[in-house]
Formats: sequence, structure tokens, C-alpha cells
Amino acid sequence: MTSENATAPGSEITLRVNGKPHTLYVDHRRVLLDLLREDLDLTGAKKGCDHGQCGACTVLVDGRRLNSCLLLAVSLDGGEVTTVEGLGGDGEEPHPLQRAFLDRDAFQCGYCTPGQLCSAVGMLAEAAAGHPSHVTDPAAPSGRPVPLDRPEIRERMSGNLCRCGAYPGIVEAVEDVIR
Repeated sequence: MTSENATAPGSEITLRVNGKPHTLYVDHRRVLLDLLREDLDLTGAKKGCDHGQCGACTVLVDGRRLNSCLLLAVSLDGGEVTTVEGLGGDGEEPHPLQRAFLDRDAFQCGYCTPGQLCSAVGMLAEAAAGHPSHVTDPAAPSGRPVPLDRPEIRERMSGNLCRCGAYPGIVEAVEDVIR
């Protein structure tokens, strides 16, 4: 929607989504998930609970994993958004995590998979930057990369639900990428 035909109170924003700039007129009440799915036709992120509790809508915003169903799009002006569609870069080859999910059969129905993938990419960056989780050893040196064992991976991915129970394959896929 352009500013010429806007009817609701909003603002013009510019986002880089999967490396491409988009300038849009956005209703102040519109969340990022709806903008991605309805305005940009990027349907990878899913509307699961619409309360930020299931993780199906997880995307990367400026490199951080966030629930797009809770983010007002207007607040992200100038931001960089990466969806599951953008993880593979130019599209020639899948992201290593996408390949590992396929190799480990880390999905069943696939509904949660885009959020799981974006969350896994984000959590790998968090661990590499030294951000502790609830299960990180308190004696671990602060600011150093956090080693990712199974309990650490499970804890860091616990905000993403899979109703089919593909958790073992998801953990194995993450392990494959960090090895």
C-alpha cells in the first residue's frame, strides 16, 4: 500500500527484507508478521498462537531472533529483517541449517519449521557472542562463546514449539551444523 491510498493512521517506513529494500506505508497497528505475509507475500513465518508463545512466527531482525507477531512494523523503520526465505542468501544453495533439517528429518508437518530455522540461526549467533542461557554453567567466562551441548541447544530452542514432536531431529540438525 502506498501513501497515496492510505486510509488508516500510519507512517512510511523502509525495511530491508532478505537483503532487498522495501518502502511501505504501514498502519501503526500492523505487526511485522502480517506485513511479511500479506504485503510482501513472504509466507514462511506462520501465525500460530498470535501471542508470542509458540515461535512459529520467528524471524531475524537486525540479527536477533524475534516473534514477528508481537512486533509493530512501524517500530522497525530502517531495520534488516531476515525470514526463512532469505536464509539461503541468493537462493542457489540452502542455508547449512536448512540442509541439516532435511538430512535429519527435523520436521514432520513443517508448520513450525520456518520459525525453528530462524530461531536456530539466531541462537547460534547468541551463543557465539557469549550470551548465556538458563542452563549455561555459571562458572563459564562471561562474553566468551558458549559451548552448545544438547541441554544448551534444547534450552535455547525451547521458545519454539513443535506439535509433531520433531525435537530430537531439530537438536541433531543443530549439532550437525556446529560440528
